[in-house]
Amino acid sequence: MRHRRRGRILGRSPSHRRAMLRNLASSLILTERDAEFDENEPKVKGRVTTTLHKAKEVRPLVEKCVTIARHSLKHQENAEQFATDAERGSSEWKQWRSSDQWQKWVAAIAPTVAARRRALQLLGDKQAVKILFDDIAPRFADRNGGYTRVLRLAQPRLGDAGIQAIIEFVGVHDRETVRSEKPSFGGEEAVDEGDSDASAEPEASEEAAATDADASDATDESEDAKSE
Repeated sequence: MRHRRRGRILGRSPSHRRAMLRNLASSLILTERDAEFDENEPKVKGRVTTTLHKAKEVRPLVEKCVTIARHSLKHQENAEQFATDAERGSSEWKQWRSSDQWQKWVAAIAPTVAARRRALQLLGDKQAVKILFDDIAPRFADRNGGYTRVLRLAQPRLGDAGIQAIIEFVGVHDRETVRSEKPSFGGEEAVDEGDSDASAEPEASEEAAATDADASDATDESEDAKSE
């Protein structure tokens, strides 16, 4: 009996499973790095190919890390009003360090520092944490959850025929629905013919009304002649 033991075992011990998911989440975030001169450049940014069960299991971890980073953005913006642009170690920086502005900056930036430490505890990679807070979190500033998607692949994995899937960040490779334009048959000529037919209809109705009036007059004259 499992007794509140949630999640997939994935054939690993608890410590091995946590390390595997931590590395997989860090790998997904590190694909967003600037790898122009990197020998191990990712094929597609923000996307990792793995098995379906691993992708479903690592998705909550990635979503949690992005949420932590996104909630720290407002504290970072509040701390910028007390920060300084002076170079560290300069006389201006030392003066700012001994002023009240530094105390206010420390109090404002404290939640962001705590969030970075929590993300580092979950991911275990300083570079991944930096990319998460600097690049990924501002992208999802106005999005409440649902930062990733899992897409199942038709091609099984070679060797053990495992079900493959990709996990990626949303907003980059989204499918856009484009509606096709309504086809026009004949173009302007068809419109002109329709206008000419519409203009011909009143003339035809007037001729029919005149014919009916003449017929009614003839009928009245014949009835008068019979009565005489």
